[in-house]
Amino acid sequence: MARVLIAGCGDLGCQLGIQLKQQGHEVFGIRRNIDALPDEITGIECNLFSPICELPNALDYVFYIVSAAKYKDNDYYQAYVLGVRNMLKALQNQKIKRFFFTSSTSVFAQSDGEWVNETSATEGHGFSTNRLLEGEELCNNSSIPTTIIRFGGIYGPGRTHLIDLVREGKAHCMENVWSNRIHSADCTGIFTHLMTLDMQDSNKLDNLYIGVDNKPTPSCEVYEWLAEELSVPEVEHKEPSENSRQLRSNKRLSNERIRQSGYEFKYPTYQDGYGELILEI
Repeated sequence: MARVLIAGCGDLGCQLGIQLKQQGHEVFGIRRNIDALPDEITGIECNLFSPICELPNALDYVFYIVSAAKYKDNDYYQAYVLGVRNMLKALQNQKIKRFFFTSSTSVFAQSDGEWVNETSATEGHGFSTNRLLEGEELCNNSSIPTTIIRFGGIYGPGRTHLIDLVREGKAHCMENVWSNRIHSADCTGIFTHLMTLDMQDSNKLDNLYIGVDNKPTPSCEVYEWLAEELSVPEVEHKEPSENSRQLRSNKRLSNERIRQSGYEFKYPTYQDGYGELILEI
């Protein structure tokens, strides 16, 4: 059994905490309002962006799963730089076996549809990616062993924005632009898988993984499939502009490293994940 701290117990953090508790681990969770935490997680009421409050002793693993409240530089600075710095400082006197940091595949700036893996170059192309890379650097420079997971577009229960847009006839897709996704259940599955690997043999872990499913797909193909499954009119197609955010995401992300580590996806393709969501809503 391990003693685990989850810093940032939103949707993913709570899902992870429940899974870890079911596996027999002791789980603590940091949140501003701990009343919203499930019973499986022992709450620590704390603001990560202020000097860190007192943490439990003898922690083994820490998961940092914090999201920016708004798409603004200060919010990204707080979530991915200030909060990380405060947390690492608060943990410096503990013998943490591994610190897991949640990042994003947006730090990859490739935009010509090329294949991208963990060795591909990153580039700060705006305040959001700059802050994410700053947070990663803080983790990598820490004395605590760190693993970074860069997730693609996360969807799942409570994350049905794309389904809602298509169903309401408000969606449009960019021609010839690749997209990469992952179901929230596989995000938490990757977390628990990597922690289990580390408990078995810390030498098995790399310090960086890409978290996406098995099937990078042109965005228009995803939208068209959703429209057909929802029995709604076809989605409008548009040509991407050089400045569009969709174009900057035009790459095919490889999940070979996480699959080679032994992880098996619950939802290996967007059809698997979205198909189940459509049946449930």
